[in-house]
Amino acid sequence: MSSTLSRRTVLAGAAATATAAAGVAGVADPAAADTISSPSCQAPAPPSVVVPPSDGRYGDLVRNWNGRFTGSPDYVQVVNTTGQVEQAVQAAVRARKQLAVRSGGHCVEGFVTDPSVKAQIDMSGMNDISFDPRYNAFSIQPGATLRDVFKRLYTEWGVTVPGGSCPSVGVGGHFAGGGFGALARRNGIVPDHMYGVEVVTVTASGKVKTVLATRERDDPNRELFWGYTGGGGGNFGVVTRYLMRSWNATGNDPTRLLPAPPKASRTINYIFPWPALPEPAFIQLLTNYMAWYLRNSAPDSPYTGLSASLIAPHVNTYPFLLMTVVVDPTEPNSADLVAGFKSAVIDPVGTPVVQEATMPWLMATNKAGFADTGDAVGRRNKAKGAYLKGLYTPEQLSTTYRYLTATPAIKAPLAAVMFNPYGGQANALPSDATAVPQRDSVLKVMHTVHWDGAALDGQMLGWLRDFYRDVYSATGGVPVPNAVTDGSFINYADVDLADPTLNTSGVPWSTLYYKDAYPRLQRVKARWDPTDTFRHALSIRLP
Repeated sequence: MSSTLSRRTVLAGAAATATAAAGVAGVADPAAADTISSPSCQAPAPPSVVVPPSDGRYGDLVRNWNGRFTGSPDYVQVVNTTGQVEQAVQAAVRARKQLAVRSGGHCVEGFVTDPSVKAQIDMSGMNDISFDPRYNAFSIQPGATLRDVFKRLYTEWGVTVPGGSCPSVGVGGHFAGGGFGALARRNGIVPDHMYGVEVVTVTASGKVKTVLATRERDDPNRELFWGYTGGGGGNFGVVTRYLMRSWNATGNDPTRLLPAPPKASRTINYIFPWPALPEPAFIQLLTNYMAWYLRNSAPDSPYTGLSASLIAPHVNTYPFLLMTVVVDPTEPNSADLVAGFKSAVIDPVGTPVVQEATMPWLMATNKAGFADTGDAVGRRNKAKGAYLKGLYTPEQLSTTYRYLTATPAIKAPLAAVMFNPYGGQANALPSDATAVPQRDSVLKVMHTVHWDGAALDGQMLGWLRDFYRDVYSATGGVPVPNAVTDGSFINYADVDLADPTLNTSGVPWSTLYYKDAYPRLQRVKARWDPTDTFRHALSIRLP
């Protein structure tokens, strides 16, 4: 269930209201790694194009969604087939140029745009979404956006994947990093629905080799598949397609191999004006919210059909806090779910302003997320994440309130802490089933700030780093795995976690992201990228 309204639209549209209110079938031969089946039903692909800095297209191709980062590679190579990817990788390796791969360009850090990157491979033309009967799985290329995926899977087969809420995000990095969205509580995370991955790799001798790895137990390349179920992008090779089939799917009917999405999306926005939230009320609301998730996030909980996000912006960003509840109104118990949530979380605090809308599910997916709104594209931003599996301490709650209400501490288009729904079916699989080991968390937290202009970098980054550090001050300024927090999410990439002046916990960034899975990921790295061709500031290190 995706929010039926753009979060930014809701925030902007609600501001006036709130202010006023304040007065499995197997494959034939899964081990056949060197015999790659191409996606079906594709027209002949256009040729690869090399774009140098003198080309007018270069400026667009090296820009990131995050305006802080613009690349300066010697060239960008736009590819459309696996063969063209092989050629592009081989050329970069022979020329000893560090390469990076871009699908949608939404990385929140400057991995693709790092000055050391001299060859950029653009995957946006590889966006086929089809069903591959050979593998009894859906074939999705990395240049497809979430909007493409949701629409194609749903309109053709009536299924979906539980991906994120920003429609313009490319699936290349999103899937590999353990992508999740508003359906996570209902259907798990994206890696739970991955069957295989096709990857262009580089051998120890510098030769390019395309490998298809699946989750089949007898697949000799199975560990490479596992590495892509949450290990993150830019680590082992270049993904040229994902094969998607749910872990518990049976038969060969495509309409039953991935989850069926909700029929509709009912969104209820509870808007709390800041003047109505003195510190005790804020702490009670946040405590009620976290405690509800702790009680109602078992994989078999009846509340897996309800997702509730919380956006707490700085008072100078928006004059209210926004809690958004989403259910499928066609489910017979949906009204009871909403009533139960409201009674436990909302009612003890007060009477907020309420906005409500209902629309078909696919339409709702196009209304969600900050990343798609015009005023967010190209803005400078920074994000810092955490998994949450327990209640914030009183000190953490007071610190959060202080950073959000201190004036005139910061003025930005967006400065906030966001709590994203998790738990439920996201915790159904064992911690080692995928490369996402955090399988007992109930919320994902993102501290974020967006701003315009490099002149404000110091102020904005300073505010966010201080906020995050002070919330997690008891554990060295970072969310160390313990009874309350469980590290961070690699798709909320944050190079600060590798900076010993900002992470004083003594726990390395690799443990914060991957916990006990990291040594296994390093073994995958050693086998499939022994020359460390694919690397960035937070890439898996060779053992």
